[in-house]
Amino acid sequence: MPRLVLLALTILCVVLDLALKSWARAELPGEVRPWLPGVLDLTLTYNTGAAWSLLSGSALPLALVRGAVGLGLVIFLLRRPQPTGQAISLSVIAGGALGNAIDGLNAGRVTDMLASPALSAVTRALGQGDFPVFNLADVWVVGGVLLLLFVSVREDRRRGQVPAPSPEEPSSNRHPSA
Repeated sequence: MPRLVLLALTILCVVLDLALKSWARAELPGEVRPWLPGVLDLTLTYNTGAAWSLLSGSALPLALVRGAVGLGLVIFLLRRPQPTGQAISLSVIAGGALGNAIDGLNAGRVTDMLASPALSAVTRALGQGDFPVFNLADVWVVGGVLLLLFVSVREDRRRGQVPAPSPEEPSSNRHPSA
């Protein structure tokens, strides 16, 4: 896949993430808007940590790590061409990491605005409270990782490195001793 296309994809992910964050800060203060009823709501929150507010209060160090990861992935993709699926997934992950890094460096916190009542129903059923509010950069990172896993497993199976599940061999030759 052409390197400029991958760079453009990464930049697009960053721009979309930052644009949604900017819109949320301007339009959502103190408000919850159902967007896809029962599935996705829009609401404004901030996080100075990572997912589930882990490392809360560490916005600057986390922004630096996210920025290093994002830039590292971009440099890796520009220097070492990858198969299409892997390249796309790494570009999307880089875009998510850079989007949250830029937001964290600019504001000292990351803007979150996507809430999922459906995911919250699952986490509440597991006794864990509501699912955290997240942002588009988080979607890029998680989606990119899932795509990378899917592409990697598919490629390994194609090469015969991961055997497909096979039915158990019959145990007709084994008899329990009495």
